[in-house]
Amino acid sequence: MCGISGAFALEGALTPDVRSAVRRMNLALAHRGPDGDGFYDDQPVALGHRRLAIIDRAGGAQPMSNEDGTCWIVFNGEIYNHRQLRPLLESKGHRYRTSSDTETILHAYEEFGPSCVDRLEGMFAFAIYDGRRRELFAARDRLGKKPFFYTTLGGVFHFASELPALTHSPVWNGDLDLTALEGYLSLGYFLAPRTIYTHVQKLMPGHVLCVKNGQIETRRYWSITEFDTDDRPDAAVDAEIDTTLRAAVHDRLESEVPLGAFLSGGIDSGLVVSYMAEALGDRLVTTSVGFGAAEHNELEAAGLVASHVGSRHYAELIEPRLDEVLAPVIDGLGEPLADSSAIPTWYVSRSARRHVTVALSGDGGDETFAGYDFRYVPHVMEAAARRLVPRQLAPMVSRLGAVWPRGLRGGTLVENLGRDPAAAYYADLAFLKPHDARTLLGLSGDRRPEESPVFAAVTDPYRECRSANALQKAEYADLMVYLPNDPLVKVDRMSMAHSLEVRSPLLDRRVVELAFRIPADRKQVGREGKVPLRRLARSRLPGALWQLPKRGFTVPIGDWIAGPSARLFQDEVLVPGARIGSHLDIRELSSRAAAHISGATRHDYTLWAVWVLERWLKSMSGG
Repeated sequence: MCGISGAFALEGALTPDVRSAVRRMNLALAHRGPDGDGFYDDQPVALGHRRLAIIDRAGGAQPMSNEDGTCWIVFNGEIYNHRQLRPLLESKGHRYRTSSDTETILHAYEEFGPSCVDRLEGMFAFAIYDGRRRELFAARDRLGKKPFFYTTLGGVFHFASELPALTHSPVWNGDLDLTALEGYLSLGYFLAPRTIYTHVQKLMPGHVLCVKNGQIETRRYWSITEFDTDDRPDAAVDAEIDTTLRAAVHDRLESEVPLGAFLSGGIDSGLVVSYMAEALGDRLVTTSVGFGAAEHNELEAAGLVASHVGSRHYAELIEPRLDEVLAPVIDGLGEPLADSSAIPTWYVSRSARRHVTVALSGDGGDETFAGYDFRYVPHVMEAAARRLVPRQLAPMVSRLGAVWPRGLRGGTLVENLGRDPAAAYYADLAFLKPHDARTLLGLSGDRRPEESPVFAAVTDPYRECRSANALQKAEYADLMVYLPNDPLVKVDRMSMAHSLEVRSPLLDRRVVELAFRIPADRKQVGREGKVPLRRLARSRLPGALWQLPKRGFTVPIGDWIAGPSARLFQDEVLVPGARIGSHLDIRELSSRAAAHISGATRHDYTLWAVWVLERWLKSMSGG
């Protein structure tokens, strides 16, 4: 894993101050690549690279050029099929000087142009300067595992792996996009392609970007196109899942540095580890962390799996202190992200880095095999019940749900019956309901989700899904909206804060496409999701695992804010000089905080989202 940065003049040559700023941008990414840095300069372009050396440690330094020096690349990620592509490219006359996957991307671009991305299997964000055409070509992997931020300022296109690196440009413009704030409060993140900054964007997952003739063009190169078509018996489907997942895991085992896995008590990471054990035997290293409270601790389940596969297992029981971890977590995120599970992810990454440089994870199974039962089960129920509600009665039903006793899920379900299915999906995806977010902003608490400024961006993927099934639509939207904007951001930033590379076999393109070909009613049966993975796990994981209660990878953030960290929260957020005072209704926020601290009403997510935003605003203003 690495960090990339650069600047490209839309016309003419870069000015000396912009050119030199790329070195400062690169330095801001040092945690992503502690093993070295490199630079390439030409009149219109400057490229920077921070390297975490994993494949071809001796010869894979970047920026890297083609044979005649006309094309240069900076690359963050791993290409898992680079050895399979190499003979094809060599047969077409390309001469390799290294054994790195980086060089394969470069030669594939020379041979196939922008369509080279169609042949790449892996996680990646890269930029190629093509001196022959005076163009810059960039791409991001299909699901958005690796980040790519960009902005055009002063006639110069800038890009970087993390948002704070861009602020080192001498032409930086830090205007905040406050119209996106409601979306952040509702969802917990700034939805791509937007960021908190007006002039900065994220390249969308599965997209390429080209800068040429002073213009910036982006296009989508991948999406899921086949749904619900696999009508084979369960045994045949299970066999293909087994074969495909095994291949995805084994493809991710190439490394010249120590490699292991995150191991929770769930079936997803357990399956990944079981396939790793087939290939690595007693060389397999697994790591787990747990917290003191039982509901936040899966060490027992993780230990069962580790014993079953015979890994060298490192388990760590942690008693975290919020005042200790708050700064490194928020600084490591680099952008506001209100997912408190970033805290345990920071800890497990720190723990893993003591033993390995690369770790495989179980991320992705929930979004593709229907694992989020707390959202997917009600959504399917709503879809079935909605067909029974006459269209003319829908507004009245929705109003009935709106006055349902606060805190009861039934009220949301009834309210959703009167909504368009995509609007119901958005209402359930939001951690803080849109009308609550508006009230916190001092606006009218309109309960219609479609009034949210991010409504279209959230619901368009739901509507564009080619399946007619509500569960498949929700999963597809999660894959396009929630996954790349929340879990993958969290994992990338928290792991890279410790210079740790994380690979996710369940997010292999072949696994994902296979999962969506499986009809929804075979992935979720009744209230149980991930049915095919559960069948597979029962054949590969210890039976005792199924007897243990399911616990989440979470921290008691609400209890901390109400208890030992209450004073810290109040002193940072509810004071006259707080930055969020210019953006939120402080009286409303103070009321929610008081209710939470007294125990009258829980506002865990709201208070954490506001605290993260306050901390981020303060750090960006130098306060």
